[in-house]
Formats: sequence, C-alpha cells, structure tokens
Amino acid sequence: MRLTIVGHLKGQLTAATRIAMNRGAAVTHAESVEQALRTLRAGRGADLIMCDVALDVRELVSSLSAERFHVPVVACGVDNDTRAAVDAIRAGAKEYIPLPPDPELIGAVLAAVADDSRDMVFQDPSMISLVQLATQIAASSASVLITGESGSGKEMLARLVHEKSPRAKAPFVSVNCAAIPEQLLESELFGHEKGAFTGASARRIGKFEEASGGTLLLDEISEMDVRLQAKLLRALQERVIDRVGGGKPVPVDIRVIATSNRALADEVRKGTFREDLLYRLNVVNLKIPPLRERPADVLALAAHFASKYARINGFPIRPLSTEARAELARQRFPGNVRELENTIHRAVLLAVGSEIGADAIRTPDGAPVSTARGAAAQAVETAEQIARSFVGKTLADVERDLIFDTLGHTRGNRTHAANILGISIRTLRNKLNQYDDEGFAVPPPQAGVAAA
Repeated sequence: MRLTIVGHLKGQLTAATRIAMNRGAAVTHAESVEQALRTLRAGRGADLIMCDVALDVRELVSSLSAERFHVPVVACGVDNDTRAAVDAIRAGAKEYIPLPPDPELIGAVLAAVADDSRDMVFQDPSMISLVQLATQIAASSASVLITGESGSGKEMLARLVHEKSPRAKAPFVSVNCAAIPEQLLESELFGHEKGAFTGASARRIGKFEEASGGTLLLDEISEMDVRLQAKLLRALQERVIDRVGGGKPVPVDIRVIATSNRALADEVRKGTFREDLLYRLNVVNLKIPPLRERPADVLALAAHFASKYARINGFPIRPLSTEARAELARQRFPGNVRELENTIHRAVLLAVGSEIGADAIRTPDGAPVSTARGAAAQAVETAEQIARSFVGKTLADVERDLIFDTLGHTRGNRTHAANILGISIRTLRNKLNQYDDEGFAVPPPQAGVAAA
C-alpha cells in the first residue's frame, strides 16, 4: 500500500503517518497540492491520498482527474469541523477521517483500499487449478497473457501473480488501454518531457517507469492502436522506453501482464493486433472460465460479497437463505463476477429479517430475477420456434416468404417493402416477376395504396 499524505506534518498528521506505517503502508509526504502532483508526475505512485481539509481538496481531486491519476482521496481534519468534512466529500473525497487519528479507523480505510483490489475468492476446481498454475509461474519474469470475459476477474488474477512473485514489494501499476484516448495512451505509458506537445507543461513519468522493479498490467490490450503496439514491442524486447519528446532511451525493469476479453489470434487475422507482439506477451496464457462455468464459485463469492457490503453499509452480517442460494445457482450471470457483486450488494440493501431471502435477489430495475429469467426463457423459446419453422425449407423458399410477408406488412407498397428488406426497388421487382412466372400469387397493392 502506497500512501501519500498531503498537508503540514504537525502533531496529528504525524501521528496519522506513524499509524499508517505501522499498518504496513509506504508513506510519502507532500506539503501542498502542487508538491503532491509533482511527486506523482515523477513516478512515485500512490494507492491512496490523505489530504488535510485545510488545503484545497477540490483542486487536488480535479487536478488528479485532469492529469489522469486514478487515485482515491480521503480527507482528514479536526473532528469538530463539520462544514469542512461536508465540503471535502462534495469536492470528491471518498471518506473523511477526523483528527486526532483513530488507529482502527485509519487501519480500516487502508484495508478497504487494499481489499478492493486484492480479494480473490474461489472454490471451483477449475479456478483452483488455474490459481495453482498462476502461483507456479509467478516466480519467473515471463510475460503473462490473461484472457476471459469482461468481469470474470482478470485483474484479480494479475494481482495474485504479482503478489506471489519476487516483485511483490515493488509497485503494481495498472493501465486500462480501453479507457484512455489513443492520442494520450503513449504519454500515459512512456511519459513525456516538458513541451513535448500542447498541454505538456511539466515532465511526466509514464507507467513503465512508475512500475520499474514491479509489475505493469496492460488491461484490455486488444484496444491498443497498432502503431503504439510497435513501440510496446520494442519496450518488451529491449527493456528500454522513449519518453514522448525525449532525447535518450530510459531503461526499465518490469514484468508485463496483459489482459484481453477478445481472442487475440482472431485480432491478428483481422490485422488489428501484431502477431510478433502476441508471441512476446503470450509466454504463459491464463484463461479464466466465465462464472457460469464455475458453479462452486457462485455461492462462495456471494457469501463474501454479502459480508463485505454488510460491513460497508453498517448492517449486521446475514447469511443467504436456502432459497436465495438456489436462486443464485440458477442464474447465468453474463456480467460474471462483477454482475454477481452488484446483485449481492442490492440484496444486502433490500433484505429484511435475519437472512437474505430470494425476494432480495433482484435485477437493477427492482424486478425479481425469476421474472427476468422467465422472460428471457420465453424469448429463447420463441426464437427456437422461429428457427424450427425454417427447417426443411430452401434458402429460396425462405427468401420468397420473407418478401411476401414484408409486402403484406406494407399493404403491397413495393418501395416501402424494398426499403425494409434493404434491397433496391429494381431487385424487388425482378424477384416478383420471377415469382409470378413460377406461378406464385404475388400480393397486389391493397385498395388506396400505390404499388410504387
């Protein structure tokens, strides 16, 4: 845990620093918002920022956002300064810690930040074998490619590889390649020199340098532009990077883990991903099964999230009822672990009584999941019935029936029918002439409807 404390280190903040260090945090101090930003630009990253409300918390939060530093901020101040606490939360601070510092409160905040990124719960045999493989290869420096559907836990597995590796005490730095505009991603990864481009008002150390000695996670790497992939390949091969606007290569010592929710081999065939980069990244491939293929994980994760969100919301920890567990086991969870987490969070908030019942398992709009599942099953059944109706027919038969049905819908208007079918009026007329020659009854325009 890397903690940056922003403010003048007078008695109470000094005590907070000491408590955080005793809890295992690596603490950096900055006296002002600008000094904190300079520290971050220099590559001394942070997992959490604690800012004195005597400073401008809003300026800090907005500056972090403007410079794409994704770091949560908690405010701290004397416990009787209610107005400052409210203003800090409105400015974007995640929490408010009253001073003098309470060791348990600071410990809880640090643990919450750590837990958000490191909780990995699994019981399914497929995940047990996958985690064993991840642990086995963690000791090496080999690049790792983690694949799986969105929300299946790719970043969690990447963090586990880092924590089981000799680099565990060094930084773990994550970059979401899909969330950063193409024109900014190069600077985000490799950094830039002052004046390198419009808006580059100061030198910025990139994620490669920030992660030096540790692990760099390139999340959803399939979204990276092909031109930038060439520079990434060089960085991986030669272990040097070039800052944007820089004059000399900068050596880096990192392990790279990449994730993708797409099959990169398919992207190579489409020309959107470099084959040589795929080979460089795919030394080891860890493929996470979707949650629907890990039934034993559903209930284990559900119990974990129920406990987590009860603590966060100040509720008593309640077990899932037998009916609720059965309902969860029936779900498909297309959004994987992320969807399950949101489902359980809602259930914790909606449940009444000593257990979390099946009636608390609801969709985001408040509908019981059984109703949603019934509607989905009915839609699937309808689709299957439609598909079965085509069995035994030729493609020409299906095409003719579709044209005639569309003409019926447009009351015989050829132009409207052609627009709906996505063909030209000439093509439609040729088809109708063909059907007429073959002896089929072509639907005529209805009364009052022009043929064209």
